[in-house]
Amino acid sequence: MPGLIDTHIHFYDVRAVSDPDSMRAFEENELPGRLGLFLDHGITTIKSVGDPTGGILDTRAKIAAGALRGPRLLATGCGITGRDGHPAATVFSGNPWARERFTGEVDSVQQIRDLVHHLADRKVDAIKLLSEGACAHSGGPKYLWQNPAFPDAVELERLPLDLLRAGIETGHERGLRVTVHTTQQAAAREAIKAGADGLEHGVTVEPLTDHSLIDLMLEHDITYTPTLWIDDAHPDARGNLKKVAEAGVHIALGSDTFSGRGLFGANTLEEAELMVAAGLTPTQVLAAGTSGASRQCVRPDLGTVTPGKRADLLVLNADPTADVGNLRDLSTVILNGRLVVDKR
Repeated sequence: MPGLIDTHIHFYDVRAVSDPDSMRAFEENELPGRLGLFLDHGITTIKSVGDPTGGILDTRAKIAAGALRGPRLLATGCGITGRDGHPAATVFSGNPWARERFTGEVDSVQQIRDLVHHLADRKVDAIKLLSEGACAHSGGPKYLWQNPAFPDAVELERLPLDLLRAGIETGHERGLRVTVHTTQQAAAREAIKAGADGLEHGVTVEPLTDHSLIDLMLEHDITYTPTLWIDDAHPDARGNLKKVAEAGVHIALGSDTFSGRGLFGANTLEEAELMVAAGLTPTQVLAAGTSGASRQCVRPDLGTVTPGKRADLLVLNADPTADVGNLRDLSTVILNGRLVVDKR
């Protein structure tokens, strides 16, 4: 079968990176092992969607040159959010050095245009914008972000619509696909109408009751990346995924694996199992992790076993269309025509 693709990964550890020395130590001591774990679990392509731009692009270059063992790496560079938005004012609130590098905070149309142009000049593979944080709220410009991992609520700014639209337009001008982090129906609708190509998370913190939103996803050819591994605490996330999948919306597999809680590689396989638990068939989930993910990444050379495409292949000891858990019964991994994992 084709190699798996995980379209939503965060590599760098905000707890471990707070200055140039700790960044260097992390890249030398931690990052290589994390990259290798993806190959060891059959994931041949990964997409970073919110890591320090310089570091992740250097890592991409080292993998491409053969200096690091790892899967094919695609990257957005930093995630773009509003001034004092998520995750700048939440995850990175106590680490200003990392906040400046992992996130791009903007508060004007010109700033977001300039930042997207800067990222495009650095040759990122896509753009990621964050409309809001992962919590229920009224949809206003300011809201309280509440998360069990943070004892105190944090007042956040949403990414204003004019900035959202400008960021998407600029990304498209530069030939880049733009996906938007959303969690509520209102934010998802706003992102789609602003021109987004895909939704990261989608609708997770409330039931998806507005069928016209699903119609809008279909009309605009949206790719929906559910990230159940991280969003499974939200009881509506699974049911919402089932609804959009049954309607025929494009689905891509993305785990949102991140440092502190993530098991790199293993979480991607758990994501596939959670998608089946949500009501998708193993065949649908396998498509989401291969051809659907290649579509999200705009990599038509990946995702299927077809003459002329990249030879990213898995050999399994059991049929994953019968049980997606059989993805764990891995025999060999071939990346770009080269044997990189052999468990025979």
